[in-house]
Amino acid sequence: MVATPVQQKYDIKDISLAPIGKQRIEWAGREMPVLRQLAERYAIEKPFAGLRLVACCHVTTETANLAIALKAGGADALLIASNPLSTQDDVAACLVADYGIPVYAIKGEDNDTYHRHVQIALDHKPQIIIDDGCDVVATLVKERSHQLPDIIGTTEETTTGIVRLQAMLKAGVLSFPAMNVNDAETKHFFDNRYGTGQSTLDGIIRATNILLAGKTVVVAGYGWCGKGVAMRAKGLGSNVIVTEINAVRAIEAAMDGFRVMPMDEAAKEGDIFITVTGNKHVIRAEHFDLMKDGAIVSNSGHFDIEIDLQALGAKADNVKEVRNFTQQYRLKSGKSVVVIGEGRLVNLAAAEGHPSAVMDMSFANQAIGVEYLVKNKGKLAPGIYSIPYELDQEIARLKLQAMGIEIDTLTEAQLEYINSWTSGT
Repeated sequence: MVATPVQQKYDIKDISLAPIGKQRIEWAGREMPVLRQLAERYAIEKPFAGLRLVACCHVTTETANLAIALKAGGADALLIASNPLSTQDDVAACLVADYGIPVYAIKGEDNDTYHRHVQIALDHKPQIIIDDGCDVVATLVKERSHQLPDIIGTTEETTTGIVRLQAMLKAGVLSFPAMNVNDAETKHFFDNRYGTGQSTLDGIIRATNILLAGKTVVVAGYGWCGKGVAMRAKGLGSNVIVTEINAVRAIEAAMDGFRVMPMDEAAKEGDIFITVTGNKHVIRAEHFDLMKDGAIVSNSGHFDIEIDLQALGAKADNVKEVRNFTQQYRLKSGKSVVVIGEGRLVNLAAAEGHPSAVMDMSFANQAIGVEYLVKNKGKLAPGIYSIPYELDQEIARLKLQAMGIEIDTLTEAQLEYINSWTSGT
C-alpha cells in the first residue's frame, strides 16, 4: 500500500494502483521532451506560484505529465476527469500518492459523480481553468457567477469547447479571456489528425479485434479529426466513405480520394461507423434501420451525443456486452448493431488515447497558454485568443530538435525580399 499524503483529498478507485501508474507516467514522459523542457524551466522560475488551478481533462499518463509540470511551476492544482470512461485509475492513484495532486476521477463514474466532481473543482476557487469540452467554465458561468471575478482566464483543448466558448462570447456571458489551444498549429495539425487518426482505430481494434482491410468505414465529419481517421483507415486497407454538411470539406474529401455521400446512403453500405463532428445525433433512428446486420458504431467526437443511443435502445429488445466496452443491440427487426464504449470517445474508452509524442505538443500549448494568461493578467479583455504565433513556432522548433531534425533559415537577402513590396520579377 502506498502512503497517502496527509490531509490529501481525492476520489479515485484504488490508491494501491499508484506504483503501476508511476511506471506508466514515466514511460509516457520519455516521449514528451517539449513538455519536459517547460517543466524544468517552471521548476526554476515558479511562474504559477500560489495560483489556484483546476484542470478538467482526460486523466491519462500524458495529462499526468502536464499536471506535474504545472505543480513544478508552483500551481495549487486539482484535476478532474472530462469524460467518465477515459480515466486511467492507476494514473489517478499515482498523482495523489506520489505527487500530492488532488484527483477526482474514476473510470466508469456515473453522470451524478461527474457533475459532483465539477462542483468540487469549483469549490477549489480556481483562478485558472484548463478545460476539455468547456463543462467547468459553463457550470461556473451558469451556477457560480459570484466566482467570476476570481478568474484570470481559461484554456480550452477541443473544437467542441471552442464552439461553446464562442456561443458564450456571442451571448455576452464570457467575462474573462480564453486561450484557444485547439487551434494552435502544433495542436490541431498533429493531435487532431495524427493522434485521433491512430488512437481511434486503435480503440476499435482493441474492442473488436476486427480486420479493417476490405471493410467499408464511414467517417462522419471531415475536419482535422475526420481527415486523420479517414487517412489511417485507408492506410489499413478500408474502403472509406465520408459524410459532411460543409461543402468545402466535402470537396476536399472527394479530392483526397474518398467517396462522399449523405448518411442516409452511407448507412446502407458501412461496416464500421465513426463520428467525429462535435454535433448531436449524427447517427439517428432512421440510420440504424438502414444498417447491415452487425454494423459497428463508434464515436471519436467529444461528447457521447453524436450517436442517438436512446433511439437505438428503443429499437432493441436485448442489449448485452459481447466484449469489453462492446455492446450488441439486438433490434426487434432481428438484426444487430454493435456500439463501442457506450458511444463515448472510443480512443479513450477502449484504448489509451493519443500517443504521448503527439500530446507532448498539445500539452506544451496548454502550459504555455496558462503562462500567457498569468503574464498578461488584467491586460486581456474578455474574448477568445490564439496561442501567439511565435510561441507556436517555438514548440515546433523544440519538437524538431528533440527529433534530431534540422531545417533551413532565411538568408538576409530572402528576408529583405519577402518584407519588401518594391521587389519583384
